[in-house]
Amino acid sequence: MGVELKSPATIDEDIALQPPEVQAILHRVRATIRRAAPGVTETISYRMPAFVLDGPLVYFGAFKNHIGLYPPVRDALLRSETSMYAGEKGNLRFPLDEPIPYGLVARIVKVRARENRKRLVARRKGRAA
Repeated sequence: MGVELKSPATIDEDIALQPPEVQAILHRVRATIRRAAPGVTETISYRMPAFVLDGPLVYFGAFKNHIGLYPPVRDALLRSETSMYAGEKGNLRFPLDEPIPYGLVARIVKVRARENRKRLVARRKGRAA
């Protein structure tokens, strides 16, 4: 019988589990997301730090060799900009031995926030009809 690890209850707890050099990167990713999407709500979902704004926005996490960011990138321009970081399941992998593209993270979050807002408005219009 395996030992079940307790999932962190907050993003602060999740970040605190990482080595100090990775903590600094995660704090900056978190701050980048918060600046790009004012009013975002933080939570833990699927055992990962997650942000919600008019629906799920992005998830992120630290792994052995990379920082993972989990947004479905639908925007064609962003998809080409993120292709070098693309993982096999629609995730992005930012290698820890390379500079993290915080500006790209901010653009992804802004586009996702616009997409979420559009979907929310469309759903509301559909209910009102």
